[in-house]
Amino acid sequence: MTGNIVLFEDHYVEDMWPITLTRPAWAVTCGAYNLREVAALAGERVSCVVRGYLKKIAARSLAGSPPEDGPTLFLNAAVAPDVRYVERLRELLAAAQPFMCTAGHRVAAAMLRVGEQVPEDLSSATVTPYLLSLNLPLRDGEPFRTFDYPFHVIGALEELLPVNVEHRIEADGFRELRPSVFVGEGVSVAETAVFHADDGPIVLDEGVRVLDFTYFEGPVYVGPRSRIIERSSVKQSVSIGHTCKIGGEVEATVIEPYANKQHHGFLGHSYLGSWVNLGAGTSNSDLKNTYGEVRIQRRGRRIETGMQFVGCVIGDYAKSAINTSIFTGKTVGAASMLYGYVGQDVPSFCNYAKSFGQVTEVTLEQAVITQKRMFARRDVEQTEDDIALLATIFELTREERMISAEPPAL
Repeated sequence: MTGNIVLFEDHYVEDMWPITLTRPAWAVTCGAYNLREVAALAGERVSCVVRGYLKKIAARSLAGSPPEDGPTLFLNAAVAPDVRYVERLRELLAAAQPFMCTAGHRVAAAMLRVGEQVPEDLSSATVTPYLLSLNLPLRDGEPFRTFDYPFHVIGALEELLPVNVEHRIEADGFRELRPSVFVGEGVSVAETAVFHADDGPIVLDEGVRVLDFTYFEGPVYVGPRSRIIERSSVKQSVSIGHTCKIGGEVEATVIEPYANKQHHGFLGHSYLGSWVNLGAGTSNSDLKNTYGEVRIQRRGRRIETGMQFVGCVIGDYAKSAINTSIFTGKTVGAASMLYGYVGQDVPSFCNYAKSFGQVTEVTLEQAVITQKRMFARRDVEQTEDDIALLATIFELTREERMISAEPPAL
């Protein structure tokens, strides 16, 4: 394999907030993979174009430097992480034929002409105009689809998880513990655990601990060093990142690394960001009482999801108190604190206790202190870059807190 793949964020990336508020779009997990991992399977050199404030975060995984000699394929960072794309990406790099394809209103992929010099100062705001200026031949029929809104991640999970998990099984050398139940090194499974893998495989990655009387129904992927608490129910399209603690009932949900849902309560058809902690008894609704299509609000617009089951989307660092109830299709911003009933979308950095008559702001100082304490519990050291990211997203989301139906007391 030779060639370059450049994962680029475009000017629509904010439509995926709060998921992409704290991470590059290519770092969003869906079905046990993110797009960076998928691209790395297809190309020898993978680099990126991201928003300025995320460059240091992105540099931990990918270079931001211009591509080297050879065919260069620009791939939208919002493309779904589908391992079935790998073979097509390899074919495009091998052919090196210039083209551009779209997904909805976005440029999904573009193969540059051989020898095309890529500007060093490309940004998420300028990359699409640059690609359009090249007048590349427009091609229909390419398979790449993008995540345009957070609910698209939830909607794609049921399709992507089985194929992505099968790829992990083949590529990572798991041991088959029971029929269609695969485990990595150092996995501990209680004898009382129950596995039903008729509808898809169950994969427990390196160092996972499964405690007594846990129930699994595939397809399920549990990332390295995560722990599944006793008497849990993990079923039907659940993708869990590394170093999580999961309890209660979880269904059809993406959980990013370092998230905690340790106690009883239901979480379904949802997305949970990193460093989220759900208090005991926290539950969400993923189905309307009318059984109708779920609609969401995005920046003052009402959007039809086309889906009957949509739970909640919770941004990084958010927390819930005991017995919190989150209504169908609600979005919770980064670093917010939830109490009682959550019947509307919650901006980032909010203490949301509307059912108790209070909606106030989480100060930046509070968020930094909480992050430091959280990190210490997992033996992770808080860095200046972590603090700087919190400060940046605090300012980026200030307008959310000013225009919400219940403006926080500032």
